[in-house]
Amino acid sequence: MSESSDKLLTHLKPNQKIEDKIIQTNVKKKMYYILVLCLCCWHLTAADRPNVIIMLMDDMGWDIGAFGEITKETPNLDQMAAEGTIFTDFYVSNPLCSPSRASLLTGRLPIRNGFYTDNEHARNSYTPPEIMSGIQTSEVLLSEILKDSGYYNKIIGKWHLGHQEQFLPTRHGFHEYFGSPDCHFGPYDNKNIPNIAFYRDSKMIGRYYEEFPISENGISNLTQLYLQEAIDFLEDRVRDKKPFFLYYTPDATHGPTYASQEYRFTSRRGRYGDAVRELDSSIGTIMTFLKNNNLTENTFVFFTSDNGPALIDRDIAGSNGPFLCGKQTTFEGGMRLPAIAWWPGHITAGTVTDSPSRITDILPTVLDFLGIQQMSNVTLDGVSLGPTLLNGTQMKEPVFFYRGNELFAIRYGLYKAHLWTWTNFLWQFNEGIDFCPGQQVNDITTHDQINCTQEPKLFHLGHDPHERFPISANSANYREQIDIIRNILRVFIESLQPAEPQLNWCDNASMYWSPPGCADLNKCLPVPQSNPYKCVWDH
Repeated sequence: MSESSDKLLTHLKPNQKIEDKIIQTNVKKKMYYILVLCLCCWHLTAADRPNVIIMLMDDMGWDIGAFGEITKETPNLDQMAAEGTIFTDFYVSNPLCSPSRASLLTGRLPIRNGFYTDNEHARNSYTPPEIMSGIQTSEVLLSEILKDSGYYNKIIGKWHLGHQEQFLPTRHGFHEYFGSPDCHFGPYDNKNIPNIAFYRDSKMIGRYYEEFPISENGISNLTQLYLQEAIDFLEDRVRDKKPFFLYYTPDATHGPTYASQEYRFTSRRGRYGDAVRELDSSIGTIMTFLKNNNLTENTFVFFTSDNGPALIDRDIAGSNGPFLCGKQTTFEGGMRLPAIAWWPGHITAGTVTDSPSRITDILPTVLDFLGIQQMSNVTLDGVSLGPTLLNGTQMKEPVFFYRGNELFAIRYGLYKAHLWTWTNFLWQFNEGIDFCPGQQVNDITTHDQINCTQEPKLFHLGHDPHERFPISANSANYREQIDIIRNILRVFIESLQPAEPQLNWCDNASMYWSPPGCADLNKCLPVPQSNPYKCVWDH
């Protein structure tokens, strides 16, 4: 337990019996759910089990017409939303890419699955080329569960859970892989830093900016390559009739943003908008394939993004909509994202849910729909969204906002309590690194790490989704809601066993000097002497 959590727990009142009983019941319900998942109410036979497609975008914010983006340049995602359920209150587990992706595939918060650092307090971290570790074999991934259940799995796009051989997708339940373990940063000189490798299955087939070019002005055909891989995969599954899991993770909206020549200068929103339009088109092609091949009623599709928009990129970044700040922060703009669930014949078309939902809910939802039992010794941080999606049930689960090794905020119902506030340090802000451009809120968007655990900053997200007007700590409403949230924190901390942090150690020898398959291409580079060091995380 962190010192700040301990301080907050000392303020618990002994008379919170009713809410405490509700929370304890929810915990018991989750344990029961894990034990009897295969007996859930959907009663699907093996032949009825749906295919699964998860579409995870990169740094995409509130850029979809169905969620209020005014240029209306996403007709295919808008159509998906009209045919399914949209989530207005969907949250990722971290305001940075790798930890959110780890949470999606494990159903667990980064503090439990190890995708965090404790090198310094409350620092976001990920898996850059120099990282030494990655997703651990002790973690049970959705892809592994589905593989063991007879599904044929492929990931297309960005992996970001480690790039050493033991961390690659083909070692963690995916039969096929086309993409890169990393961001498309570069180009590099292949002397001090090697260009990042691009893979097919377990072997490198080239490098970014070499065999897979991205021009300085943002022209690349990568999204088209990803789309063709997706269609080829789906055509193969139509032929062999195997149930499948497609994890579609294109990264065109991550800086430096890119689009193919056909889509350049087609968006009113510039280079970023071009990338969004091409992604929307590729998603439309995939959805049309499902419809044309009678796969709609037995394919569950879930769409979202890994974190909020990178507002530091300013005019080539996504939109944070009406919310505060963006990527790297635990404010709403950093962790609240659009999400769409689509399964015609099962999910009622045109529905909207404002139930707070989380990226950790995706794994238990898929297992629920497939009737697959989760291991009883694995603690999940999510629940099935089945009752919401199939029956319209309004759910009320807490949302935990982590930044590195520190719990920064908790949402329960419409109330969100900030236990810590911080954007970035003032010296970084003065150098132009601004996670909240034009959105400074006194005592909230702070440039020091402010510990608020003794008197958390409380917001009502229904009245104030912008997080601009904290509720007075002197009010009866404040005291009532804070007591509820403190009890939620106590129950959570009692069940928490933090994993060993996997994002602490870096080594330049870990970079993409000599990946598997490089010899076949005559593209191996000399590996420098190993010299491990503690990774430096600035934010």
